[in-house]
Amino acid sequence: MRFKDMASDEFPIAESEANKIMHIELPIGKNKLMANDVPEFMGRTNENENRSKISISAESREEADKIFNGLSVGGQIEMPMEDSPWGSYFGMFRDKYGIEWMMNFDANDIS
Repeated sequence: MRFKDMASDEFPIAESEANKIMHIELPIGKNKLMANDVPEFMGRTNENENRSKISISAESREEADKIFNGLSVGGQIEMPMEDSPWGSYFGMFRDKYGIEWMMNFDANDIS
């Protein structure tokens, strides 16, 4: 999805920013590598704010907690594991190496 795909009267996008990536993902098994561009209107960014995120979809809340707690040691928790407004169990962190992670468990995805 590009920023121009979200443009509206309430959310205008400059022509110079229109083709920047708002959301892209590469499926890897059940997980995804996610990335985006950072347009100028979002303010100044540095390398740590303009990176891809690795998204892991766990098979249980317990697995989500175990992975999240293990990989986040020594890093910075941006959003603790908790029930999200969109219905999944979700958290985000930057590990001690600067890699950004999103951890997700959605009971509706279990087959």
